[in-house]
Amino acid sequence: MNRARKIIHVDMDAFFAAVYVRDHPEVKGKPVICGGPANSRGVVSTCNYEARKYGIHSAMPSFKAHKLCPNGIFVKPEFDAIREASKIAREIFYEYSDLVEPVSIDEAYIDVTENKKKHCISYSDRYRD
Repeated sequence: MNRARKIIHVDMDAFFAAVYVRDHPEVKGKPVICGGPANSRGVVSTCNYEARKYGIHSAMPSFKAHKLCPNGIFVKPEFDAIREASKIAREIFYEYSDLVEPVSIDEAYIDVTENKKKHCISYSDRYRD
């Protein structure tokens, strides 16, 4: 019998910004833009949903993001914290499957055809504020 494989694609949207907000709760609810400094030739790496309301998106020039959201909080990604958060996420993936294919620091494919836990819980149930 040929069973179809069950593959989950995980792409942790706004991951860099979410890690920053987690570590800096004073900016929760405010537009956070990760990437180059405001009014620079840099680009937006990512931003949180509060910033997206202003039309900001990844790969946008920072100076344009600053024009759209002059009160936005422009930050450099904190890669040590991001790597640690990514490591924690991957450890969770491996709780469900040995077949995890990382694509980037915030993205992976997980083959759950043979789910090690035989059930799922939601992330929000597991990690409530």
